[in-house]
Amino acid sequence: MKLNDLASVRGEPLDYQKLTFDYVRHADQAAATPVRHPVVVVGAGPVGLALAIDLAQQQIPVVLLDNDNRLSTGSRAICFAKRSLEVFDRLGCGDRMVDKGVSWNVGRVFFRDEQIYEFDLLPEQGHERPAFINLQQYYVEGYLAERAAALPLIDIRWNNKVVGVEQHEDHALLSIETPDGSYRLAAGYVAACDGSRSSVRQLIGQESKGRIFKDRFLIADVKMKLARPAERWFWFDPEFHRNQSVLLHMQPDNVWRIDFQLGWDADPEEEKKPENIVPRVKALLGEDVQFELEWASVYTFACLRMDRFRHGRVLFAGDSAHGVSPFGARGANSGVQDAENLAWKLAAVLRADAPDALLDSYATEREYAADENIRNSTRATDFITPKSEVSRLFRDAVLALAKRHGFARTLVNSGRLSVPATLHGSPLNTPDADAFGGRMVPGAVAADAPLALAGGRSGWLLRELGGNAFTALVFGEGEAAESSARAIAEADDALRVLRVPLAEANALAAQRYDAQPGTVYLLRPDQHVCARWRAPAPSAIRAALARALAKA
Repeated sequence: MKLNDLASVRGEPLDYQKLTFDYVRHADQAAATPVRHPVVVVGAGPVGLALAIDLAQQQIPVVLLDNDNRLSTGSRAICFAKRSLEVFDRLGCGDRMVDKGVSWNVGRVFFRDEQIYEFDLLPEQGHERPAFINLQQYYVEGYLAERAAALPLIDIRWNNKVVGVEQHEDHALLSIETPDGSYRLAAGYVAACDGSRSSVRQLIGQESKGRIFKDRFLIADVKMKLARPAERWFWFDPEFHRNQSVLLHMQPDNVWRIDFQLGWDADPEEEKKPENIVPRVKALLGEDVQFELEWASVYTFACLRMDRFRHGRVLFAGDSAHGVSPFGARGANSGVQDAENLAWKLAAVLRADAPDALLDSYATEREYAADENIRNSTRATDFITPKSEVSRLFRDAVLALAKRHGFARTLVNSGRLSVPATLHGSPLNTPDADAFGGRMVPGAVAADAPLALAGGRSGWLLRELGGNAFTALVFGEGEAAESSARAIAEADDALRVLRVPLAEANALAAQRYDAQPGTVYLLRPDQHVCARWRAPAPSAIRAALARALAKA
């Protein structure tokens, strides 16, 4: 089928795992000289699709190349965090993902056959989105592809494999293989979103470095009706799988994801055979439970990243730039945040609203976030898979204590689950000049809250912020708030303004932002805080905007 056909079948049930897209010869292939495009994205997975959609919504034309002609198969990434859902809301497909996905907040941890504690990832009220949904990656890619099909500025070219990259001062030149032969494209910028085995990374002579953990895990997608709640269940050393760990998650369509630790000596090909998977599943569920295997894979833990995410005109995002072990759901979620960070900066540079140096901040900010994810992933992996007898004794002692002692629970690590990085020290942040409390520091992602707005309208703060533009959040009414609003207009009358009255209905927003009458937060297009004031002067706002666009 053609990608545009997706728009016409929306609403009908589709098996996204079986879709294949037609190769279509493009006029660029017959051009005498390479045709130039502002942005070429390589890789049509969740990260590449999200980046292309974000750019197209900002009126930037995108060519998206993929060396295959289908979406992913199997569950692969399944846990999509609250922040990713908020990004998908801006991309126009968040509602579909939440409606289809299995929402959950609660996790349970077991040691042998006894629950030692449970946790709630979203213990506070006042957020539109859940802490996580479980949704198979092929649904996420399918919904993103349908959204991309509705945007005329996105040109997806299937079976277009990048086989060469030449860097020039003002563009990159790509050599591309297709079923009709080879051709070349010029790109103002190339975004490499082509996964852990990135061909673009190899073509420019780069590699990801880090640590590969000597352990293997089996993923089994099992279809069955099981009377268990939508929670994350994690076992350490259970009776049904001794000396190893097991993770269980509910997915849509009565599909359950089970991860079995196997050990380093396990043969991946043997472990993927149904006759070896079925006994493991029966040991967990019981002999009488009816189920069928839908998909299986074996993976190895690795925590890796490139030294730098920017190389001239080529920028890396998602697994092509960094990789982590699956526990903690940090892979796909951090990749979506890479795309969100990169999109507004590419758009600003291509519109000549910011210098090329703004793209350097993409690399520094997302390298910082990758280090945070790798650090948490490494700690989880070391706890889940101890590599010495002393480490195992320590872990088991912590687990035994955790049932009754809160301090021990803080040491248990079955995968610290993904949260967005607070970009402390970003060159785009303006340091506070006023005293503030709370977590909304420069570099933090804006927190959601319910809002009561002018005209009796209600809504959610992040929905009102939208995206793709700098926004000034002004709290309160009266002279202090009006003075702040006048300062914003004098600084930049095109700056988007969202007014939040300090009424009782907005108390949660005021609390989360430590707001007083006249308080102003300056938010980037990706909804990160870049400056805040109690009573800003126009010059301070102008300086903060310049700094956030790398003009300072």
